[in-house]
Amino acid sequence: MTQIITVTNQKGGVGKTTTASALVCGLSQRGAKVLGIDLDPQGNLGFTLGVDTDTGSTIYDVLKGSCPIESAIAATDYGDVLPSDIMLSAAELEFTAPRREFLLDQQISQVRSRYDFIIIDTPPALNVLTVNAYVASDGLIVPMEAEVLSLVGITQLQETIETVRASFNPHLKVLGILLNKFNPRLTLSREILDLAEEVARQLDSQVFKFKVHRGVGVAMAPAHGQSVLTYQPKSKPAQDFQSLVDFVGGERFAAPKKSGFSFWG
Repeated sequence: MTQIITVTNQKGGVGKTTTASALVCGLSQRGAKVLGIDLDPQGNLGFTLGVDTDTGSTIYDVLKGSCPIESAIAATDYGDVLPSDIMLSAAELEFTAPRREFLLDQQISQVRSRYDFIIIDTPPALNVLTVNAYVASDGLIVPMEAEVLSLVGITQLQETIETVRASFNPHLKVLGILLNKFNPRLTLSREILDLAEEVARQLDSQVFKFKVHRGVGVAMAPAHGQSVLTYQPKSKPAQDFQSLVDFVGGERFAAPKKSGFSFWG
C-alpha cells in the first residue's frame, strides 16, 4: 500500500527540503518506487534533485487543471518528482472552489498505485497548500532546529493538524519530530530536546531518537543537484538521514543488515 508522507513546519530554514530529498533519494536507493511532490513555490525540492524547473509543467499546472499529473512528473536519478515554481504562490487567491482542500488528494489518486511512497515538501506557511498536503497524507514528519523559534513553529501546527483531522482526514498521524543541526554538547540543544518531547506528547507522537547533526555537505549538496545521501554518503548527517529512511521504509525497505522498524506496524 502506498504511504504518503508530508514533511512540514511553518518555520523556514529548519531542513524540510533536505529531509524530503533524503527520503526520496534514500527510499529509491533501496528499491522503492518514490514520487516527491514539491508544494513550496520556491521549488527547492525539484532543484535539489536535479529537475530543470524552467521547462515543463509543474504542480501549479496540475492543481489548476491545465495539465494531467502524469505529464508534469519528471524522472530523476533519485525517483520521480512533481516540481514547483513561483507561480504556485498564487494558490491562496486562485484556488477558491468548494472542496479546494482536496485538490492534491484528487490528483494523487490518479498515480498513487504506481508508487510505494509519495513524499511531499511543503512551504513555510500554514495555508491552502499545507492543508492540501495534510488532507492527502497518511503521516507527517516535522523537522526542527534545536532553537526556540523553531519549536514555536511546531506548537502552531497543532491547531491546523487538529482541524484537518476533525474535518478532512481523521487518520492523519504525526510520525515524529526530527531535530536537525543537533549538537548534544550544547546546553540549548538538550533543553530544546526536553521541550520538543513535551510538544510531541501533545501531538500524540514522539521525538525521533536519531538526530541530524550539522555538516557542510548538507548545505553543499543542492548546488550539485543531489541529496546529501549521494553527495557525502559517509558523512554523519547522511548516516542520520539513513536512520530516518529505515524508520519510514520499515522492514521491506530497510538498509541491508539492519533490522527495520516502522511506525506503520
